[in-house]
Amino acid sequence: MGKNTIMFEGLKDTDLNKKEALVEIYTALTDRGYNAVDQIVGYLTSGDPSYITSHNNARNLILRMDRDELLEEILVSYLGIKK
Repeated sequence: MGKNTIMFEGLKDTDLNKKEALVEIYTALTDRGYNAVDQIVGYLTSGDPSYITSHNNARNLILRMDRDELLEEILVSYLGIKK
């Protein structure tokens, strides 16, 4: 084996499309039979990742997103505000 160390660069928040990630998380929760909206709201209000299933890496996916930024983006979208 070579002596060079390969650097692994993880997914950065800026690389993560929040809407697509939420759709994946929603799908993973519904696949497992959960009320996905209730579970996501539970996570967003409490910060407790146990509200999100680990199925299809959903928990790790939501933990990569800043909750405050996610809530802000959801509110802006809901209200139809252009930033």
